Amino acid sequence: MRLLIVEDEVHLAEALTQILKKHHYSVDVAHDGQSGLDYALSGIYDLLLLDIMLPELDGISVLKALRAQGVATPVILLTAKGETDDKITGLDHGADDYVAKPFSTGELLARIRAALRRKGEVMPDDTLKFGDIELNTSTLKLACGGKELKLILKESELLELMMTRKSAVTSKEQIIEKLWGFDTEVEHNNVEVYISFLRKKLTFLHASVRINTIRGVGYVLEATD
Repeated sequence: MRLLIVEDEVHLAEALTQILKKHHYSVDVAHDGQSGLDYALSGIYDLLLLDIMLPELDGISVLKALRAQGVATPVILLTAKGETDDKITGLDHGADDYVAKPFSTGELLARIRAALRRKGEVMPDDTLKFGDIELNTSTLKLACGGKELKLILKESELLELMMTRKSAVTSKEQIIEKLWGFDTEVEHNNVEVYISFLRKKLTFLHASVRINTIRGVGYVLEATD
């Protein structure tokens, strides 16, 4: 899953990035509100960690702009202790939750998991199901019919993306933006390589799920009988 951190305290943003990457999240960072809004409007993020006190555009204004444009991405506000009015305002304008600085790593991760569960993408045990396969996004393990194997991170992220989109076609451009972000030199053949890896692993597990190519459009997961 791809998360966006909008935080002007550079050291805190870097620390959060390392923590989240350690727990298998892909992370982008913006250090001011306007950049954060521009990133968030792309629609590629599964969750935003949004500081309230930001240069150029404060967090509440970012939140209002997102909700006004119909962006329903879960938002967890990062607040300072005692900012009760800001917390209430944020929740009233569509924030999903908040954590007060300083916060523990365990609390933050728990709140992220809870917000993602409410979004309806991940089951309580971080497991996604499609057809006869199950993917645990925390352990990166793919299981089918009593057998399982461990994926590398990008394989897991790619399969997760397609599983959450269910039977919708996913383009190579969408895959690149979601897995590698905007500022990347990754090309279409990189996507093709990971698709090939996943197909081989699905075959190894004797899964009924297949990754089908829709020529000129992208890829789609299909579960055969």
